Amino acid sequence: MTTLTIELPPDLYERLRKEAQQAGRPVEALIEEWLARHFPPPAPGGERERAREVLRAAGLLTELGPELKQRAAQATATIEEIQAAFERAGGKPLSEIVIEQRGP
Repeated sequence: MTTLTIELPPDLYERLRKEAQQAGRPVEALIEEWLARHFPPPAPGGERERAREVLRAAGLLTELGPELKQRAAQATATIEEIQAAFERAGGKPLSEIVIEQRGP
């Protein structure tokens, strides 16, 4: 375990101490928990999984609910069929529309 010493303004330390007291935990444990939440360890599984963890921690990624998981498991369309459906629909791909709307 590494020791970290920081200087805090008295009012900030007092608020921290009161929070820890209300939680029934030492100040050090409260700070360690906060740091662990805000700096999670690298996710195993490479770059993709690490990106998913960062997005999840930022609230930008959620897991599918049971109903959507079931629907996805029952899907039978192939990539080729989906691409053909998009081609039949016509129009520009969404990626091109987004690029155009960004402007110069």
